Amino acid sequence: MSAGAWEGRDEPWGLRPPSDGAAERARLEERARAPWAVGGLLAWSLAAGLLLLTLGGLGGRPDLALLGVPAVLGSLWGLWTRPRGEVWVDVERADGGTGGSGGLEARVRLTAPPGTEAVRLRVGRLSHGTTEALVDVPLTRVLGVSATSVRTGAQELFAVEHQGLGPGTYLTGPVGQMPAGRVVVLPRGRRMPGLPLPLRLRGLTGQHESRRPGDGGGLRDVHPFAPGDSPRRVDWRVTARRSPQLEELYVRRTVALAEAPVTLVVDSRDDVGPDVSTWSGLRPIRPDDATSLDLARQAAATIAEGYLGAGDRVGVEDLGVRRRALRPGAGRRQLDRIVHQLALLRPEGQPARRLRAPHLPAGSLVYLVSTFLDPEPAQLAQVWRRAGHRVIAVDVLPRLREQGLERRELLALRILRMDREDRLAELVAGGSELVRWAEPEEATRGLLQLARAHRRPGAGVGR
Repeated sequence: MSAGAWEGRDEPWGLRPPSDGAAERARLEERARAPWAVGGLLAWSLAAGLLLLTLGGLGGRPDLALLGVPAVLGSLWGLWTRPRGEVWVDVERADGGTGGSGGLEARVRLTAPPGTEAVRLRVGRLSHGTTEALVDVPLTRVLGVSATSVRTGAQELFAVEHQGLGPGTYLTGPVGQMPAGRVVVLPRGRRMPGLPLPLRLRGLTGQHESRRPGDGGGLRDVHPFAPGDSPRRVDWRVTARRSPQLEELYVRRTVALAEAPVTLVVDSRDDVGPDVSTWSGLRPIRPDDATSLDLARQAAATIAEGYLGAGDRVGVEDLGVRRRALRPGAGRRQLDRIVHQLALLRPEGQPARRLRAPHLPAGSLVYLVSTFLDPEPAQLAQVWRRAGHRVIAVDVLPRLREQGLERRELLALRILRMDREDRLAELVAGGSELVRWAEPEEATRGLLQLARAHRRPGAGVGR
């Protein structure tokens, strides 16, 4: 079953806001002591049976009294065998909290006391509405619940309300609620056919060929044998062709391998959706609309996965909160740290204005992931360009929708777009490169073009 089919009705046992810990424990203890309520059908059956017995006894009509015996005995049997205890519900993430974006899946585990015939269940999630079901629970049962969503980061799971029903629905148990828990949805990157390299390659390890002589790379040149050269590098074919009398030996020299230092600078100050009318915060963003921060998480995760898979070192810098800087590292564990940190990014109040740009490792390839709705990210990019870094600006503003906007709102949006386009044009004119991430194909094509332009002979490698 899936949550999000339709909006819940206003009923007495509707979803309630979650309470604090002490109040929740007190409510659970009180609910455990609460007996199962007698339904109207059982009460009428017992009353009718007693009435028939009374009339038959007073009027000397044994046949009339016999008509009330089954109703009385059945009602008393239902009361005697009524379920004792309450229905317990536990909600847990189906994938253990390691799943990526695209949807939420959870397992609802129901435990009912003996004598329970069914459980009335209502599952709801913020922005998805609620779904109701009548579930047969033979003591225990596990149900799967899912909700489609493109959102990532910290989110609420599912809120569950339940009520046990006795045989024939004559008895109803107390209404219980399981508040929605908080989970972290990790961003999932995309595979890229190619990624650009920094202006200079650093380090002595990696998978990229530099112009420095060393081991592991391709052929650099053929050079006369010199002190320090290994005899195993002697190219006998070249030696026989150039020096038939073996007056001089020639060796094949190779280039060294190096790594690409990459820094992901993510602007977490903005989290806006494609619907401009939701930017004020008065209206919620639809769960099927990816916000700018969702796109930023996906872009950063994609870039980090590509470079770390090639043996490079990747670090993360957050423009919104300074304490979240992640030092450059390599390997699978570094990718896990980066993805988890990206999932925790969110706007936190009014960030303080930076007096200076964050310090980055020398020669880093800088990916500036932002919406560029204000001039600060573009100013930082100019500072890094003057410091000798290669800067690639990743625009994560979603494709905006203008339906339903008033005339003054359209005018304000037009002015904002003009300022933003001028800012991006100045950014490109200053030497930075631009990639738009709102469209997957356009983003892939843009990064591939930057990677191919970087592979010309002698470009992008350190001496």
